[in-house]
Amino acid sequence: MIVADKKREQIIEGAIKRFIHFGINKTTMNDIAEDLSVSKPSLYYYFPDKRSLIVGVIEKVFTDYFDALKKKYNPDAAIEDTLFQTIDIRNSFFMKYFMLRISEGIPDIFTDQTLKEKLTSLKNSEKAFYAKIFERSQEKGEIKHENMSHVAELYLESLMGLTNMCIIELGKDLLPDKKAVNKMTQKQKDLSSIFTRGLKC
Repeated sequence: MIVADKKREQIIEGAIKRFIHFGINKTTMNDIAEDLSVSKPSLYYYFPDKRSLIVGVIEKVFTDYFDALKKKYNPDAAIEDTLFQTIDIRNSFFMKYFMLRISEGIPDIFTDQTLKEKLTSLKNSEKAFYAKIFERSQEKGEIKHENMSHVAELYLESLMGLTNMCIIELGKDLLPDKKAVNKMTQKQKDLSSIFTRGLKC
């Protein structure tokens, strides 16, 4: 079981490297098999098609992201400091995996039921984590609101809006440079400060 899990991880890591370098659309299962020196039957044993491999990649990226958030989270830290830290982690992943462009690699990503359910599940996991952050802040008397799940949803959607604005400003084929990401990060931190002040007791 451990060997199988390790092989699956190796395939996903190989796929991520090729997707980032060549793009999802231009990458075939044969390319990945050749990169990893594995047989096609072996590759298809773990991932019966390219779509299932893409789902595996999405799960891997989000799992690593959540692990990083949880590892750095200090429930005793001030809410603003906590949110600033999550923004730094979020944007480091944004930079690292920007060239994956999952939505461009799967034209029907928002209509495919399996992918939609997976993305919804991951989004809900992120919302639950942020709700926990806000709930802990309320327990400490920093902020107050009757529905922290709703607060977390509004906050995350606001961050995503600023991220999307950054992507639009960059243009379709450009990789965000440090200056652009720093500008986006500062806007997200400014938003966080305003957001948390509005929740003060």
